Amino acid sequence: MPRLLQLDAATLARHGQVFGPFDLGVDLGERVALLGPSGAGKSTLLKLMCGDLAPTAGRVLLDGQPIAAMDPRPRARRRAVLPQSHQVAFGLPVELVVGLGRWAGDGADRWVRQALAWAAASHLQGRRYDRLSGGEQARVQLARVLAQLADVEAGLLLVDEPLASLDPGLQLELLDTLARFCRERGHALVAVLHDIQQALNGFDRLVLVKHGQATADLPAGAAALPALETLFGLRLQALPTPDGAWALAARRLEAAPPIPAHPVPEVSNG
Repeated sequence: MPRLLQLDAATLARHGQVFGPFDLGVDLGERVALLGPSGAGKSTLLKLMCGDLAPTAGRVLLDGQPIAAMDPRPRARRRAVLPQSHQVAFGLPVELVVGLGRWAGDGADRWVRQALAWAAASHLQGRRYDRLSGGEQARVQLARVLAQLADVEAGLLLVDEPLASLDPGLQLELLDTLARFCRERGHALVAVLHDIQQALNGFDRLVLVKHGQATADLPAGAAALPALETLFGLRLQALPTPDGAWALAARRLEAAPPIPAHPVPEVSNG
């Protein structure tokens, strides 16, 4: 039986840079976090995984088929994508933006309402999307992908920094919502993250990316700290919490150089 998602030596030449080759797979029900410094190639890898970009060499397979060549409708019923940017060209109603996730399915009204509730965004119904704050737009877009896969089993949800513009309490609430949503349906979840603690506590595997290459693929947990320290140039300490999670402390390897003090110029009286 093929893996849900499989990358075989998948390579992309883009803007004068080569990304990959990537060799990795994702199984049903897995939660995989993509971690790396800014500009490392995490979002590009996610675009390869979702089929938005076709590899220039190698293969990216969903259910054993090249994902970039799949017909849009069946592909939309198997995988949903939340990109980093939430731009919408027109001042659409919130319900219509969420309903875009249902274009390949049916029962839009029911799932739009339910998805907004899952994303803690029910109060945004009736609003114009372009008049929302960045955090509100992020919740509406999260509702869109939840609506897309709400009545699907064993699908693939790929998200790029889904929680970055939200306050810490809402981040934890929606991370739990994402995990529960995928677990109940057997979906695999792949997420680009910058928050190491969220990755350790909410995911099964960590794929580390730097300079367009996957440098490690390892289980989430305290044993991953040395590789994470090398990746980010940090000293990390993970302390277990009573609920079985990890509290993470981080510091730089070297102290930042002092900022020189500039003398206040004298004011001439004459």
